[in-house]
Amino acid sequence: MPATNDGLGALRLWGQTGDRPTVWIAAADPVHIAAGLDHLRLHCLWPEEWQDRELRVLFDELQSALADDDSLGFVRIGTRGYLRGDLSMPTALLSPASINGLKITDELPAGPEAATFQKLFSEIQMTLHNSPVNQQRAEQNKRAINSLWIWGGGLAAERQARDIPPLFADDAVVRGYWNSSCAVIEPWPGTLDECVERAPQGFVAVTPDSVASAEEHADVLSTYLRDLRRILKNSELRQLKILFRNGLTAILSASQIFRFWRRNTPFPAQER
Repeated sequence: MPATNDGLGALRLWGQTGDRPTVWIAAADPVHIAAGLDHLRLHCLWPEEWQDRELRVLFDELQSALADDDSLGFVRIGTRGYLRGDLSMPTALLSPASINGLKITDELPAGPEAATFQKLFSEIQMTLHNSPVNQQRAEQNKRAINSLWIWGGGLAAERQARDIPPLFADDAVVRGYWNSSCAVIEPWPGTLDECVERAPQGFVAVTPDSVASAEEHADVLSTYLRDLRRILKNSELRQLKILFRNGLTAILSASQIFRFWRRNTPFPAQER
């Protein structure tokens, strides 16, 4: 299917609410930016690290200090934040989870067109630095919510019917794409076996992500891979395409299960 390079924030809002936004939208997620000697690194703040009350207070402060009723506003819907406007601006392309722990220099928009974004980005950090919420978090030895990561700015895509399989996912961005495609959407049912039972001819599933240690992630991944191997062997599905969150893609067919003579090969080295 065609990729959507902008408007991901609007798609996420669409997937979250079920209603297509009609104005320019960017996702605005709470993050912690740590300063090094010559760089800044972004650290994703997972929902388990902050309370809904904190996000509500921070967005109220930003709305009061920085919003312009005519062109710019800060919106909080549930546990997610958004920037809405009548005037568009360039924003970061990737979500905080995608660049967690990396330098932010190359991820921010640059050039003359980005002046409005850079100014707003700095004003957001100054406002949050003085927030009582972060003073309380410092007293509790919690990481400060010292910035919002503004990404995926744009308009929601027009509805266009596409012949795509049913989706099983709670991920709001992907659900938004399926909404724009007039396609079938169901929540993540809990297991891949349940997906096969409900859509034996084929489906797309997005497994949930969560805060966990490397060992816990490895255990979860091993379980999914074992389930997929069994499903490919015993169900009507003849092919699997597995998209890992680190960018690796694997395409498996049912016949490959029987290639027992092949030696094991290591995963390809990743470039960062």
